[in-house]
Amino acid sequence: MQPLSLESTLQDLTLYDFTIESGTLSKTVITGFEKDYLLPGVVITENGQLWGMISRREFLERMSRPYSLELFSRRPISSLYSLSRQEPLVLPSDTLIVTAAKRSLWRSPELVYEPVIVEVNPKEYRLLDVHQLLVAQSDIHELANLLIRELYNKIEKANQELQRLATVDGLTNLANRRQFDQYLSQQWQQMRRHIDWLSLVIVDVDYFKLYNDNYGHLAGDFCLQEVAKAIKNSINRSTDLVARYGGEEFAVILPATSAEGAIFLAEKIIKNVRTLEIAHEKSPISSYVTVSLGVASMIPDLEMTPANLITSADEALYAAKASGRDRYILHSSLREQQVHH
Repeated sequence: MQPLSLESTLQDLTLYDFTIESGTLSKTVITGFEKDYLLPGVVITENGQLWGMISRREFLERMSRPYSLELFSRRPISSLYSLSRQEPLVLPSDTLIVTAAKRSLWRSPELVYEPVIVEVNPKEYRLLDVHQLLVAQSDIHELANLLIRELYNKIEKANQELQRLATVDGLTNLANRRQFDQYLSQQWQQMRRHIDWLSLVIVDVDYFKLYNDNYGHLAGDFCLQEVAKAIKNSINRSTDLVARYGGEEFAVILPATSAEGAIFLAEKIIKNVRTLEIAHEKSPISSYVTVSLGVASMIPDLEMTPANLITSADEALYAAKASGRDRYILHSSLREQQVHH
C-alpha cells in the first residue's frame, strides 16, 4: 500500500478480488477462504450485476452450524446468502478514506465490521476489510495532526519573523524607532520600580547630508551601516539596546547605567567610528566620518516620563553639534566634554 495522504481514496488501500456468480457452489467459497486467510468475504453477482456480499465471518458462522456444511457446500452460494441477506455498503473507488470510514461506522451495530464493497468500474467490484479501512483512517488522522502542527509551527515562525521585521530597521538591522519607544518605556518603568539610573545616548553622523551629496546615496547607506556596526560593537550588555533613531541618528538605551557609564560608552563610540576611517572630504572638521553625541541620565520618578529623557539627550546633542561636533555633551551640566583628538 502506498503512503497515505489527506486526499487518499479507497483505491489506495488493499482491495480483495473474489467475485462469484450466485449459482456457484458454496464449496468454492470454502476453498477461497482456505487459500487466503485475509480474504474478508466474497462478492456475489447475478448475470454480471451486483447481487450482494457475504462476509467471511458470517459464512463460517453459518457453515459451522450442525449439518450446514453437508447441506450448503454442494448448493449454490445464493441459497446460503438468502438466509442472511443484508444490504451491503457499496462505495465508488474514488471515495475518500475518511468519508468511507464515517459511512461504514454509521451502519447498524451488527454491520459495523462487515466488509465494504468497492466499485472499481461498472460491473467490477472488490472487497475492503473494514478493519483496514479504520486503521487507514487513523493513519490519516495522525497525518492531519502532524500537518496541523507543522502548519502551526510555520505560522508561528512567520509571525515571529513579521514581528522581527516590524521592530528592525531594514538598512542597519538595528532596532527601529518602534522597538526603541517600546523598550524605553519598559525600562523606564523598571528603573522607576528599582530606583535606578536610566541613560540615553543619541548619536548623529556629522555633516551626513554633505557626505550623501558628495558620494551618493549608496555610499551613504554603506556609511550608515558601518557606523551602526561600530555603535553595536561598543556595547557589551544584552540589556543595552542600539536603535536607528531616524535618518542619520542612532540611540542607545542603557538600563541601570549612571552618567559615568554612559560617558564611557560615548567615548568608546566616538573612538570606534573614527577607527572606521570612512573618507569624508567635504567635512569641515575631519577627513573622516565623525559623530556627535548627546548623553542624558535620570532616575525615573512619577513626575517624569521617557520624553523627558529624550528631550535631555536631544538638547545635549544639539549642544555638542553647536560646540564643534565630533564630541559628546552630558546634559546634566551641558559643559563640553571634549574628547581629545
